[in-house]
Amino acid sequence: MVHALHRAGLEVILDVVYNHTGEGNHLGPTLCFRGIDNAAYYRLHDDDRRWYVDYTGCGNTLNTGHPRVLQLLMDSLRYWVTEMHVDGFRFDLASVLARGAQGFERQSTFFQVVSQDPVLAQVKLIAEPWDITPEGYQVGNFPGPWAEWNDKYRDTVRRFWQGEGGQLGDLGYRLTGSSDLYAERRPHASINFVTAHDGLTLQDWVRASALPTMATAVPLPDRPMEAGGEERMADQGSPSDGAAECADDPARAACCAKQQRNVLATLLLSQGVPMLCAGDEMGRTQQGHANAYDQDNARSWLDWELTPDKQALLDFTRTVVALVQHHPVLRRRHFWHGQRLPGSVRKDLAWLRPDGLEMLAEDWEAPENRCVGLLLAGEVIEPLPARRARRPDETLLLLLNAQSQAVAFVLPALQAPGVWEVLVWTDDPRLATPSPLADRQELGLPAQALALLRYQPRMSAAVTSGTGAGAGADAEGDKRS
Repeated sequence: MVHALHRAGLEVILDVVYNHTGEGNHLGPTLCFRGIDNAAYYRLHDDDRRWYVDYTGCGNTLNTGHPRVLQLLMDSLRYWVTEMHVDGFRFDLASVLARGAQGFERQSTFFQVVSQDPVLAQVKLIAEPWDITPEGYQVGNFPGPWAEWNDKYRDTVRRFWQGEGGQLGDLGYRLTGSSDLYAERRPHASINFVTAHDGLTLQDWVRASALPTMATAVPLPDRPMEAGGEERMADQGSPSDGAAECADDPARAACCAKQQRNVLATLLLSQGVPMLCAGDEMGRTQQGHANAYDQDNARSWLDWELTPDKQALLDFTRTVVALVQHHPVLRRRHFWHGQRLPGSVRKDLAWLRPDGLEMLAEDWEAPENRCVGLLLAGEVIEPLPARRARRPDETLLLLLNAQSQAVAFVLPALQAPGVWEVLVWTDDPRLATPSPLADRQELGLPAQALALLRYQPRMSAAVTSGTGAGAGADAEGDKRS
């Protein structure tokens, strides 16, 4: 399987769970490690060695501080790389593996052994940077070259598109690679996601978040306990006052479909590594179940039969992915600086208000502000690895409006005269090539919608075609310029 995926150009990241075993707590079965050396393999309470320390929620915690346990983990990891040829690992509840006597340790023995291993140091390492305890939450604290699941990205993007106020400050960081968390590393340290295998699918979350009375862990209406015994729960988050309830009504269904496009476009156009939950790109549902891992039935299967609505969402996702592949400015290797370009009055990155002016400090904090623009200068060329071509890109403008009303957004005037062309328009995904818009013209940005535009200088507008510049650079920067 791994070789077949490699031939298709796909890497394989293996999800590994080294934080606990199936032997449970003191009432669990004796299957292996408990019978071999209970005190060596498991973390036990100092004051009473009968009891297990449980940082995992599964009854026990593997003792990675013991040399034999650590050796077992390293042998297992090396086996998967050398014999099965996987390209990296995602570590479940990774904070547990780096716990010492004083809690989480950035210089733990586990990190040091992995980093010096000639095999493991060459593969991708991704952490789920938390466990079930408050002190185990370590987002942003793992050492390089580790990447991390960034749940701050998830929460901020969800809250923004639900219409919550006061999110712009955090949103600016999340859209540009979370430099507040990964300044010592690079944007690719942030694994951006909005949904995952734990929790609701994108379609189910959109429907749940649009319910006017939804609260955390409230069952969806008219959906009792079903096969598997798990109650159908909504993910964390609060509802948007202006969001329409998604139901069978065509208008409400269209609202939910647009919200899915908003989230997918935001995820794919953000700096960092986007993580897409399988099936979200075609509207997969688990009928509202937050966890269907223990069910082998239609609720947990991927349905490959595409209805017109599913095909439309898949086509939209493919369009956005193609834009990211064609525009180096959307996949930079370094953070943005928010500084003026040499010989220009423009910055490499600028945040804009709907009136076309740059954001001020008070604009970031104003709770009523739910609309923002991000101007990315295409002429920025960042350092690249040797033998890689350095190409400028086109200037792009990303507009996000989470308000319940349409906004007249003044398009910025650039030095070279030209026109703005719309590339992504979540309000109507069929809009492929709208009429060009002159600079300083107002764009009517619909309520709860996202748009991506590119700037075409007039001298080249007649000869430029396609989705953008060829592949080349990637880049660097901070949120507030």
